[in-house]
Amino acid sequence: MKYVGAHVSAQGGVENAPLNAMEIGAKAFALFTKNQRQWKAKPLTQESIDAFKKNLKLADIKPEHVLPHDSYLINLGHPEQEALQKSRDAFVDEMERCMQLGLPLLNFHPGSHLKKISEDESLARVAESINIALETTSGVTAVIETTAGQGTNLGYSFEHLGTIIEQIDDKSRVGVCIDTCHIFTAGYDLRTTEACDETFSQFDEIVGFNYLLGMHLNDSKPDLGARVDRHQSLGAGKIGWTAFEYIMQDARFDDIPLVLETIDPSIWKDEILALYQFAA
Repeated sequence: MKYVGAHVSAQGGVENAPLNAMEIGAKAFALFTKNQRQWKAKPLTQESIDAFKKNLKLADIKPEHVLPHDSYLINLGHPEQEALQKSRDAFVDEMERCMQLGLPLLNFHPGSHLKKISEDESLARVAESINIALETTSGVTAVIETTAGQGTNLGYSFEHLGTIIEQIDDKSRVGVCIDTCHIFTAGYDLRTTEACDETFSQFDEIVGFNYLLGMHLNDSKPDLGARVDRHQSLGAGKIGWTAFEYIMQDARFDDIPLVLETIDPSIWKDEILALYQFAA
């Protein structure tokens, strides 16, 4: 069974996100549990938490099909100790918010080395950051997102993900979110059935499908291997419809949140319908 949705707004309170998801016919969704461009946020109120859980039931969406995203400011592989600590504290806060909302997943970009330490050193810091967060929280799994490899960002290769996971103490609480636009611009082809076979078999070999806990379904404005993160509406970019048909018809992508972050929210409802037609 497939669970498709989009990254919806939580403006006015997290409790509005399930209602926004319901409005577009979503069976899954992503949200920010706080302002993603600020370090500090007011704690969630009990009223807000209760309303979120009530609205989630109303929308008939299971907590495991919600994929919260942490703040874009967090860099778990930061080369400088003070900034690294700030990121680690903020990440724990994000996990605690998920705990409060009864959500078992937290999606995040691994981090950046900023040309100050090696990729391997930075990846080790990411793993250490995750270990610290897992030790101080419970019931929430850290879901590492693939990146396009823009600038000094880590996570653009399946090997990066494998290296991080290898260093996680509690492997039952770590997973991966594949972003189709990100892996495509990082150099993994998805334009044909054969290309999808090859890319996902590499993923299975290096990381393992048992770690796949979510996906972002996005077409790409840039070309294959451009290492630039620019999303496009489904079928309107350089990937095309084949990859999304492939995903919707392959059982390896069952029972995880499949979340749109495409550029035109006004057509999310249509994109969700189009994807479900592939699964029919």
